[in-house]
Amino acid sequence: MRLERGATGFWQQGDPELPVVDVRRFRGACHEAARVADGAVERVTERRHPRSFHEAVLVAGAQRYVVRCHGVHPLIAFDPDQAIDPPGWGEVFIGFGFEVLGREVLGLPLDRVDTSRLGPAEWEQIRYWQAQTVGETLFHTWD
Repeated sequence: MRLERGATGFWQQGDPELPVVDVRRFRGACHEAARVADGAVERVTERRHPRSFHEAVLVAGAQRYVVRCHGVHPLIAFDPDQAIDPPGWGEVFIGFGFEVLGREVLGLPLDRVDTSRLGPAEWEQIRYWQAQTVGETLFHTWD
């Protein structure tokens, strides 16, 4: 696994601006996933500072799923704070161009992934917030 520039959502003045994952793309994927799961989208919340992610809540059967979409890179995680693997219908997001991350990847320590593309401003934030894992680095509310 390699963390790309912008994985933290931070950049240094003078660097090119980071790309943005359009919330409409994420919303469309959520609605299709809910349809496949015979469920419903309860809400979709667009990324706003200090969050690094868009977030949706999908209801399928008796379960509620928190789905997070990284704001810079097309990465999806299901309930990252609780470290669950994606449900079977989570593959719908792949068809929309997203990469779906499971708990194994989210839990990887940063010293076990390629972090060579992260910039100095990102490392400053990682050290300050004491992020230890891929999940903590990608999906956070640092300010």
